[in-house]
Amino acid sequence: MPASELIEAATETYTLSGLDCANCASKIEARLQKDLDAKATISFATSTLMMDAAKVSQAQAIIDALEPGVMIHPKGQGQRSTTEAEVRESHRQSVRLWPLIIAGILFGTGLIYKSQLETMGRGWGQYIVFLTAYFLVGGRVITAAIRNATQGQIFDENFLMTIATVGAFAIGNLPEAVGVMLFYYIGELLQDMAVSRSRSSIQSLLEIRPDFANLKTGDGIETVDPAQVPVGSMIIVRPGERIPLDGEIIEGNSFVDTSALTGESVPQRVCPGEAVLAGMVNHSGLLQVRVTKAYGETSLARILELVENAASRKAPTEHLITKLARYYTPVVVIGAVLVAILPPILIPGASLGEWVHRALVLLVISCPCALVISIPLGYFGGIGGASRRGILIKGANYLDALVDIDTVVFDKTGTLTEGVFQVQQVTPANGFTSETVLDLAAKAEAHSTHPIALSILKANSLAESPTIGEGEYEEIAGKGVRARINGAEILVGNAKLLASSGVSFFPDSGNGVTTVYVAKDGEFAGTITIADQIKPDATTAIHDLYHLGVGKTVMLTGDAKGTAEQVGLEVGIDEIHAELLPDEKVTQLENLLAHEDGRQGKLAFVGDGINDAPVLTRADVGIAMGGLGSDAAIEAADVVIMEDRPGKVAESIRIARHTRQIIIQNIILAFAVKALFIALGIAGVATLWQAVFADVGVALLAVLNSTRALRFRPSSQGICHCLPERYSYPCG
Repeated sequence: MPASELIEAATETYTLSGLDCANCASKIEARLQKDLDAKATISFATSTLMMDAAKVSQAQAIIDALEPGVMIHPKGQGQRSTTEAEVRESHRQSVRLWPLIIAGILFGTGLIYKSQLETMGRGWGQYIVFLTAYFLVGGRVITAAIRNATQGQIFDENFLMTIATVGAFAIGNLPEAVGVMLFYYIGELLQDMAVSRSRSSIQSLLEIRPDFANLKTGDGIETVDPAQVPVGSMIIVRPGERIPLDGEIIEGNSFVDTSALTGESVPQRVCPGEAVLAGMVNHSGLLQVRVTKAYGETSLARILELVENAASRKAPTEHLITKLARYYTPVVVIGAVLVAILPPILIPGASLGEWVHRALVLLVISCPCALVISIPLGYFGGIGGASRRGILIKGANYLDALVDIDTVVFDKTGTLTEGVFQVQQVTPANGFTSETVLDLAAKAEAHSTHPIALSILKANSLAESPTIGEGEYEEIAGKGVRARINGAEILVGNAKLLASSGVSFFPDSGNGVTTVYVAKDGEFAGTITIADQIKPDATTAIHDLYHLGVGKTVMLTGDAKGTAEQVGLEVGIDEIHAELLPDEKVTQLENLLAHEDGRQGKLAFVGDGINDAPVLTRADVGIAMGGLGSDAAIEAADVVIMEDRPGKVAESIRIARHTRQIIIQNIILAFAVKALFIALGIAGVATLWQAVFADVGVALLAVLNSTRALRFRPSSQGICHCLPERYSYPCG
């Protein structure tokens, strides 16, 4: 096994408890990567850590030194039920309210009786009142500042707030020093509540895990953990319960809600013999289900794992802001020092106390918390909002890439068309009968799983598959099959297959249907014409992409040219490449990626995720259609659409653009407000109170704005552009 695979295999996801500071999470991540020389990724949104399992104990020691109280737990431990977690959070916030209330009373008393306190105990009266209030709300900040400073972390919010308020005390601004720390405490409390609410909204997306399974045993029904149910067991799913494991219905009829997996709110009817998946909700009837997959292998478990681990694939914007934050704070701090020292030296009559006060204002607003918190929350909100609508996006980098899509390449069968073929006509030749042609084709295709083969088998209603020995059956990629049955060589496939085998035949008329050619022992036997149906929303899906400004759509298919052109013309595809072998698809895609037409945007390929894995991997963004229950789709693609609806491609782009808008809004808000208060602080207009709003207040607003990414509404989002001339109706 290659070293890279060993590393990947050793990487696991852990839960972090006690992590309530986004800037701290960023610092922990950077220190782990530096000190352990290993890949470590922290998601503040989900409080998880992904890293090498062999280095967890070392990581905990590093975290203890940086942020005591933050603990690493194995996945599933250190977590509580939603209700209990809410109770614990409510209790933690109520405990934090008491110091705030007492400090607020002391602060108010100090302001009201300031003149009387100044005369008490030779002026120490006001210090006693204000310092008591100060340490009640600022004790945790001061402790953290001292601890971090001893470890070389000078430029963090705790140290900066401590220096700023101590400086205010030093120049005699006692009420302002206490007021700043009090306001900061309130802001931190509100910010924690907002982050907690945002986390709860995100975590609620992942709370569709079934809690139990009703296992059918010889002694009756036993309620067990789904992870303990072996494959092949029988489980009972009552009305209103969530299906805990993938399986096949043995008894019962019902309607199931698939919205947790697909975003589709309309219940689907299920009957005996049909497959159901973990995460679906049984609406009406009692179902008896035979388990077909272990809990850890279910589609639901794989989807949830990918959503939770999406934070490991960070967008370029996240990396940029992380780097920028490392330089932003030191630059502002250095600027504050210069503001405090240079004007009193260079400007005649300048007051040292006044310029120190202005410098303290700069210190308070020098923490980049708003950016560090809101950007990852915004991206994760976008990913979470997409998953609610049945679109699985594997990382923030792919969410960012969707914004810049200007070329979308589609597979045909199973993507733009239903992929459910039906035999329309059998045309015999050279003395063969229609029944013989269909029978020969069905016997040759008996071991194939291709949709065309299945349609032939269905039309012929074969009771038994023929016995084919080793070396007597061959699937030829992009052409068809060759089989030897009862001593006769049977060829079933497209025109290329018969031409390469030297068989003379009558070519199809190119009327847009799929033609299957059949030959026996080198003699042309006849043709079978098969039709496929275009998906109901395929045409609308292409139009929506043009509305969003996608400049070019392409179809790559192995099907006949006439069939491909008919489908492409009907749905509105710009460019069609037909009769392609799998390797030719990759070649065509690489030509498109080379931007020979001058386009500079990114390219997305949309396929079924099973036969198109090489092309999905090669595209800038690989989008798998109909990933519900398909492991191959989930593994191969960057974006998985859980329904067979091409219209979801445009919706995923809208979600990405909606998320990008929120991220940009947060960046502009944070930098604009901070720049404004830096200028006001230097000019001596802004106070420390206002500086705290510039820091904590903006962070709070940015967090609240980030939660909008979860509440995406497709009807009102996206950018409208005029359609190409071939579409007559106007923008709207």
